[in-house]
Amino acid sequence: MRYKNAAEVLPSVLLREIQYYIEGELLYIPKSETKKEWGAVSGSKKFYSERNSRIRELFYNGMPVEALAKEFGLSGSTIKKIIYQKK
Repeated sequence: MRYKNAAEVLPSVLLREIQYYIEGELLYIPKSETKKEWGAVSGSKKFYSERNSRIRELFYNGMPVEALAKEFGLSGSTIKKIIYQKK
């Protein structure tokens, strides 16, 4: 991230007000928008949640771990983590 000179981007009245509180030091100004959760924008979170629910459902209906691993292209240990993960 590049630093910007406040004198070049802020109105002089606002600059003087900020200088009153913090003069000659670095100041971080965060973005105003809130950060979205992982996968919320791309849909990844929903995809993996649905996939994991389906894996649990198939397992509890009798499908063995090895068959689930082959079906979903995951390792047996990953399938076990999904099945036994605490919610």
